Amino acid sequence: MNTFNATPYGTSPPASPVAARQRIRLPRLNALRERGEKSTMLTAYDATFAAAADAAGVDCFLVGNSLGMVCQGLPSTVGVRLDTMRCHTESVARGIRRAQGTAWIMGDLPFGSDQASKEPALLSATELMQAGAMGVHVRAIKTGQFPDNTLHAW
Repeated sequence: MNTFNATPYGTSPPASPVAARQRIRLPRLNALRERGEKSTMLTAYDATFAAAADAAGVDCFLVGNSLGMVCQGLPSTVGVRLDTMRCHTESVARGIRRAQGTAWIMGDLPFGSDQASKEPALLSATELMQAGAMGVHVRAIKTGQFPDNTLHAW
């Protein structure tokens, strides 16, 4: 059971006790998929939403570069920068630590940060992982731009 820390908004515990849950890791997600069990995933951009959703039992969070359109009012995701993705990833990580702290966090790399070569892609992925992401969505893997397994290290 978590001890609730004081925040600027008080120390209100959840309305009902939250069932203890095993921490989500990649092998557990793979096992769920292999058994045909469902898992939940939501896009989150801030600590408050992440804490509430984690307390409700959400398994995975995506800190998506769609935050450019949703939070910043940009016309597309192209203007989202890596430092912005890092900031929001850190916020989501702090939020889930406030609740159960068991969810898996995945972050999108912003446009252009993974397309020049492997080295900048790895540096960008490392930055998001240092911010709290357990996995990073790299567009180049999806498109096959980097055919070897270099970026599958996480």
